[in-house]
Amino acid sequence: MLDDRNNQCPVARALEVIGDRWALMILRDAFDGLRRFSEFQKNLGLAKNILASRLKLLVEGGLLALQPASDGSAYKEYVLTEQGRAVFPIVIGLRQWGERFLFEGGEARSQLLDNAQGQPIEVLQVRARDGRVVGPEDCHRRVVRHT
Repeated sequence: MLDDRNNQCPVARALEVIGDRWALMILRDAFDGLRRFSEFQKNLGLAKNILASRLKLLVEGGLLALQPASDGSAYKEYVLTEQGRAVFPIVIGLRQWGERFLFEGGEARSQLLDNAQGQPIEVLQVRARDGRVVGPEDCHRRVVRHT
């Protein structure tokens, strides 16, 4: 639960839903096309009770939806919702930060490629409305009310 100080902060609210390591790893796998409980469990090596708990939170949070299996079997599948797909740039930002700072030269790692061109994706940048690249020193926060 958020305290009053963080209640107005979108970062704090987002972390309430996706701030868990396993939630982000499940979403990463969903972006890679995994849909079934058994696929997530096999790929992540996560205990079934923890996986079930995180999947339930992602469904309740509106990032995944549970639907009948696409192959007509009795299984259920977890599919990304619009809200879940919107987390993609966040996962890419974490990936690119990890690539830059957490690997030694020559160390093996996965790489994300554009399907159409087969090339690595561009590094994400935060831009102002006029196209300028901005950093933390170029921005400030304010509280606004949306109606």
